[in-house]
Amino acid sequence: MTAAAPQDITRLLESWRNGDANAETQLLEQIYPVLRRLAQQRLTRSGQLTLLATELANDAYFKLVEQRDAPFQNRVHFYAIAAHVIRRLLVDHLRERSALKRGGGVLQVTLQAGQDVAAATPDLADALDLDRLLQRLERINARAARGVELRYFGGLTIEETAQTIGVSLPTAKRDWQFARAWLHDQLAPPGA
Repeated sequence: MTAAAPQDITRLLESWRNGDANAETQLLEQIYPVLRRLAQQRLTRSGQLTLLATELANDAYFKLVEQRDAPFQNRVHFYAIAAHVIRRLLVDHLRERSALKRGGGVLQVTLQAGQDVAAATPDLADALDLDRLLQRLERINARAARGVELRYFGGLTIEETAQTIGVSLPTAKRDWQFARAWLHDQLAPPGA
């Protein structure tokens, strides 16, 4: 099945919220492959995670289904919420795994939200540390932290990120540049 247009997904979200079982089935067909791709992207970068992309996508889907009454404004807003859900599920899994191993062998991931981030953040960062850094960034610049979450965990473009956050494209680009620089500085070895 070909990907639905953004308007179709927005319409399906509205129908689903109103209880249309057929819309739920169509929505699943449209969003599950995207959730699976996002999960695979997050997990592929680690090379060590015991969680499978299918498990992460399934868990994310069920968490999103539980939020049927959430006022999804459109496709981009839905994927923004999906990004947050994927982040929380991944971090929860890592915390559980870390607790089981008493801190040993924690997943290493690169901080990427597309090809452009790889050049800005070549160092590996622990996913739990990334989550902690995003929490710190939220206290400094919540909008920039939200942009990182949308781009890294949600796979949104800078344009979609600007739309979701409700800012102009230049503002989203400045926030992204700030967040990348701040995270790079935080991830740099001491004294570097």
